[in-house]
Order: sequence, then structure tokens, then C-alpha cells
Amino acid sequence: MKRKEFLISIFLPSLGGGGAEKVALKLAEGFVNRGFNVDLVLLKAEGPYLNLIPKKCTLYVLNSRRALFSLFKLVKYLKSRKPSVFISNLTHLNIVSLLTKLLFTNKIKFVIVEHLNFTKSFKYKRGMKKYFLYFMMKSFYPYADKIIAVSQGVAMDFESLLPGVKQKIKVIYNPIPVDEIIEKSKEPLNHPWFKDSQIPVILSAGRLSSQKDFGTLMKAFSLIRKELKSRLVILGEGEERKNLENLAKSLGIYEDILMPGFVDNPYKFMSKASVFVLSSIYEGFANVIVEAMACGLSVVSTDCESGPREILEDGKYGKLVPVGDPEALAKATMETIKNPYDKEFLILRARDFSVEAAVSKYLEIIE
Repeated sequence: MKRKEFLISIFLPSLGGGGAEKVALKLAEGFVNRGFNVDLVLLKAEGPYLNLIPKKCTLYVLNSRRALFSLFKLVKYLKSRKPSVFISNLTHLNIVSLLTKLLFTNKIKFVIVEHLNFTKSFKYKRGMKKYFLYFMMKSFYPYADKIIAVSQGVAMDFESLLPGVKQKIKVIYNPIPVDEIIEKSKEPLNHPWFKDSQIPVILSAGRLSSQKDFGTLMKAFSLIRKELKSRLVILGEGEERKNLENLAKSLGIYEDILMPGFVDNPYKFMSKASVFVLSSIYEGFANVIVEAMACGLSVVSTDCESGPREILEDGKYGKLVPVGDPEALAKATMETIKNPYDKEFLILRARDFSVEAAVSKYLEIIE
């Protein structure tokens, strides 16, 4: 089939400011640049990334509050558009997508993408919903034509959870647009903290959620401040904001912490910070580590499952510390501030995760 006759559909809940959404948009752009038709299918037309939809993509909005409620609208979409391949992201959407495959018999290839280490995320989820989710995964994931894992750790986790789908799993690292990031990192940043080179700025970014464990980062920062005058900036928004603000006040570090919320261009912060710190309890790939490295910024990360150890190659490109250990995090951060990694060394590593490489690997399995 000619590429101009080949339709790729990418399914997302919305275009909220998360890593999965950013990755999907970069893949869509990559497919369009290779001459493919691309539909972007959303449950809801909302989120800060709406203005980043590639011009040649066609947007379809199902107008559903929940994934399950979109089932029949999704079947209608598939009957109407008849895509060659349907790429679904995130567990709840993956389940609904595979359910539509059973209801819709047209020869569409269904590819699902898993962005998290399910075992670790399962451990920290509350209530009975997680057991239902696992049951649905066991029931429907075997019907996927391919399962994309965003890291080796995610792949290994799914092989242990669902051994029957092992042959369908393929690891494709998330695409990171390094040159685009470098260009955006050159934009001016008009904040006094980033103009005083005498006081180091520790940077982190991500949804303000329990998964990111910014509480441990704040505790580490309080230890750092006892030995080194410094400041902490956390980019992102989320349900833990109030708790984190209260923790900062109780630790006596509130005046030296900045939490500006979601920002359109985090890279201008990265290019001017002293070190980037990821404090997560679990991840799938940790895009933000590669993004920081693309800006030439040294990284300290928890050795969480999955992603950081693979990206940093067992500590070659940045220090790894145990999860939930503020003392170890503080020590590694101070060492990195005093002895940062070579910028070109980090940028070169970031280029290993290019958009072009990811798009080529996707096309190997869907063409």
C-alpha cells in the first residue's frame, strides 16, 4: 500500500501536559513527515498541547468523559475512517481499543503502547479499581497485534505479568526532538534566580503527584541548604501542590522554592539550571531525563523502575540513588553541582533517542 493511502490513527485521552501526550505528538509529526496520513483521536479536546498538533494531522474528538463511554463512538470512527493501524496509548484506552477490535472485524492492526511499569504503579494505586484493571489487561491484551514497551524494564514487567504476550512485545524508546529542544533552550529566561550564577539552582519537573515523590526531593534540598546556599525549582502542576507547599513551609525552605506550574518551555530552565533531579518512585521511561541531557544539564535520578538506569547507562551519564532516600539524593546532587558532567557528552547521549529512530522502529512493525 502506498504511504498516502496508509492511515495511522493515534488514540489519546486528551492533550494534557504529560509525557505520553508529548511522545504521541512527536510520533504523529514523524509519520506525517514520512508521507503518511495521520488521525489524532481524543476523548476530549483539552490540554496545553492542543496548539502543538501537527498541521497535516486530522483531529477527531469523541467527546467522552471516560474511556469506556467512548466505546461505540470509537467503533463508529473505525467504521468511518478505516485506518490501516490504530495506535493506542495508556492502559485504560488500550483496554477499550482492544474491546473495539473484538466488536469491529475490519482488518485493522491494533498497536498498544505502555508507558509505565505496571507492577510498580499497581503497588501505589488504591482501591479495587487496580484489580479490575489488571483483570481487563489479562483478558484483552492478548488480542493486540503488537505491544510497545517504552523501556526494557517495562517490557520485562509485562513479560512477567502476561507471559502469553511475550512474542508481541517490542521495546521502542520514546522519541526526543533534541535539536528542537536545544533551539528552545536558547530562549531568554527572565527570573532573577537564573541570573545569579553564585547560587546554584536545582531543577525538577513533572506532575505534582505521589509518583514523582517531590517530598523526598524537598527533604533532600533541606539537607543541601545546610551545607550549600541553593534554590529549588519544580516545574509542573498536580494534586499534590498543597501538600508540597505545606511540607516546604514545615522544612523551613519555602522561600527558596519556586513552583510556577506548567510552563510552555521547560528547556530554557534546563539550560540555565545547575543540575536536574528526578525523584520518582516509578517511571516507564522518564523522558525528562533525556530532555535535560539534551540541554547539556547534568542529571541525578532515583534508580526507580523503569527507565533511568537504561538512559543513564548504569550511572555512566548521571548518578543513580535509591528511591525515597533524601540523604543519598542530597549527597549525589551536591557532588554533581560541584563536578558537573561534560555538556557535549550528555547531548551526544540524548541523540540516541531521536524522533527519527523511534519513527523508523514503529514503521517496521506497522507497515
